[in-house]
Amino acid sequence: MKKLITLVIAIGFIIPTIGQQTPGPKQTEAITIEGATAHLGNGEVIESSLIMFEDGKITFVGDSKMRIARKGKVIDATGKHVYPGFIAPAKTLGLVEIDAVRASNDEDEIGDFIPHVRSLIAYNAESKVVESMRPNGVLIAQIAPTGGRISGTSSIVQFDAWNWEDAAIKVDDGVHLNWPSTFKQGRWWAGEDPGYHPNKDYSDQIEEVTSFFKNAAAYGKSTPKEVNPAYAAMQGIFDGTQKLYVHADDEKQIIDAINTLKSNGAKDVVLIGGYHAYKIPEFLKSNNIPVLVQYTHNLPVFDDDDYDLPYKLPKLLVDAGLLVGIQNSDAENFQTRNLPFYAGQAAQQGLDKEIAVQLLTGNTAKILGIDDLYGTLENGKSATLFISEGDALEMSGNQLTHVFIDGRLVSLETHQTELWKRYMGKYEGK
Repeated sequence: MKKLITLVIAIGFIIPTIGQQTPGPKQTEAITIEGATAHLGNGEVIESSLIMFEDGKITFVGDSKMRIARKGKVIDATGKHVYPGFIAPAKTLGLVEIDAVRASNDEDEIGDFIPHVRSLIAYNAESKVVESMRPNGVLIAQIAPTGGRISGTSSIVQFDAWNWEDAAIKVDDGVHLNWPSTFKQGRWWAGEDPGYHPNKDYSDQIEEVTSFFKNAAAYGKSTPKEVNPAYAAMQGIFDGTQKLYVHADDEKQIIDAINTLKSNGAKDVVLIGGYHAYKIPEFLKSNNIPVLVQYTHNLPVFDDDDYDLPYKLPKLLVDAGLLVGIQNSDAENFQTRNLPFYAGQAAQQGLDKEIAVQLLTGNTAKILGIDDLYGTLENGKSATLFISEGDALEMSGNQLTHVFIDGRLVSLETHQTELWKRYMGKYEGK
């Protein structure tokens, strides 16, 4: 018995050092942040700001020179910067812990047309990968499945929760469709020409998508004797209660996708990827299509692309008048922590710095449909924000001192910071 008690006590001491940080307690007193440069996420900036929040909601945003009573705990953030929490769309965070361990990988399910597969119920709120996002200011994500033609349904979560129920911000916000590729790259290891070749099955694959949409629409207008889960999961696409996120990159892909989907009843379509979207801005604007563009830390895809196309792509789309956010769905999950620096790269290409911030905050929140509560620092919205020592879009400045999610003070400790402290202590002690 004594051995068992000793073991339980030992485990109690070990778990806090290796597990997910305990979610922050509910906000019980008002908090005031004074003196910071506030980047509101809507293109505006307040050089010396005053921000107050209670019960998880922002109650005041203004200039620190205003004569107004400070409430609760006051944080002097003079010389620092405050931002809304950055948002990562179209990621498999929390669905994959270790790529090589199949039991920890829930990002892809069997089947090609599976809109009824819900990513949220597989989301692991205690993922070590998820908690490692917070020290860089990434506090919210859209958790999306991958694979197949229609991968499944995504949901939007915040990164401070015990479980997926507590984490959910918006449940089943949309369905993800991978549009067929117009070209395929040859497999050099199979003796094929490694160049790009037309996809001979392209038309047939589009017909499969069209047929599925028509059948799903017909299902919704009928009174079926038996429930078809896949068709039932598509009804939000037709009545506008869910978004359809279509992953496509080249010009023909994008045009074919938008025309086909719109003509088959899709109400609210969002383009993810959009590598060649800059070639057809008027087409996208006329169809009211926002773009979650690929990340900037990338190489040109084709030989005749500008060498700096990935760097300047967000600016090209913003300058064309499109609603734009940044995503890195094609990158490994751990790379999501670099989201701020993708926007920083866009700013280095001439995009206004506050607009670059919008690509991670206000714009993305609007595209995902959560802008009523998240994405900007405004009265009545969620107190999901962070304080940084400097410019959060630059690596040297992105040094967080405080993080709040729905008003809760969140720990900045992660499995990685614990290891860093452990081994720094080892080598500094020699």
